[in-house]
Amino acid sequence: MQSPVADDLERILTWASDDLRSLRGTLLFITGGTGFVGKWLLETLAWANERLELDIRAVVLTRSVERFTNNAPHLASNGSFSFVEGDVRSIPADLGVFDGIVHAATSASAELLKNDPQLMLDTIVEGGRAVMDVASRSGAIPLLFTSSGAVYGRPPSSLSRVDETYVGGPDPLEPLSAYHEGKRIGELQCAIAAKSFGLKPKIARIFAQVGPYLPLDIHYAMGNFIRDVLEGRTIRVQGDGTTVRSYMYAADMTAWLLGIYARGEPLRAYNVGSERPVTIADLASRVAQAASEPPAVEIMQAPDPKRPVDRYVPGNRRAREELGLEEWTPLTEGIDRTIAFYEKYRAL
Repeated sequence: MQSPVADDLERILTWASDDLRSLRGTLLFITGGTGFVGKWLLETLAWANERLELDIRAVVLTRSVERFTNNAPHLASNGSFSFVEGDVRSIPADLGVFDGIVHAATSASAELLKNDPQLMLDTIVEGGRAVMDVASRSGAIPLLFTSSGAVYGRPPSSLSRVDETYVGGPDPLEPLSAYHEGKRIGELQCAIAAKSFGLKPKIARIFAQVGPYLPLDIHYAMGNFIRDVLEGRTIRVQGDGTTVRSYMYAADMTAWLLGIYARGEPLRAYNVGSERPVTIADLASRVAQAASEPPAVEIMQAPDPKRPVDRYVPGNRRAREELGLEEWTPLTEGIDRTIAFYEKYRAL
């Protein structure tokens, strides 16, 4: 079976061929390899191996090999990948040594965060500790940690873009900050490992994304709107629509992650997200217009002029100026590509 995102993979090769070639012949350990970020990385590595003959191999940790095999048989059967079933908090001790690590395992479940913030925090922190144990057996290797823009907390609405120099943070007295604080601790674990045994951690703070494999059934507004379009029903914006976000296309994100892994400076954070702002109301309208029969859009609340605008848009100057990365895919095209993917491959 050919990859369902073959067109995007060809574009990634154009943008990141040198970074991929720098991985030739390496053995990687990947956590979260069967999630949104992980699938894109595996798709890209498999495609690069075939097109560029790179012989990149990966040991992939997943919670369910059977579920992943059912969802992505072309990846599960790829001879370059071997899959280890388990929880990131209890990684098997006999995996051997690696040339590099991508730590992308985390839970972004709003339900888990609301109902059991302690478990959310424990999963991130204990998982990070387990990954650092694996890394310590391999020595001074590169590690890409997929952190989150959540580490910045809620920036003031007057801040048009949040860059990596912003020193704000989440409220530590709010249990719903468990995910945010967990990612902050994950970055600290990277720093400690760098000092302790020479690990070379690269930090990617990922913001909102759009693209194939994006979950449609959790708390992501983009995924929910696309699901509504696919099911032919009214798009309902639960708030007042004034919230400001931005969305990077998944193929662009993947090229950025490869660039950060290959050329990023160790112990330096890089935002991975679009600088192009959009209100949630406008986003809903754009998703609706991408449908062959555009559904209605309903804004559930009236705007409150006294309430500050919830604005959360990254600045990505570091990635652009230090690594030469770009936002190649416009938002409208990203939405179109995502809807087309799910119209054809809804089961994935």
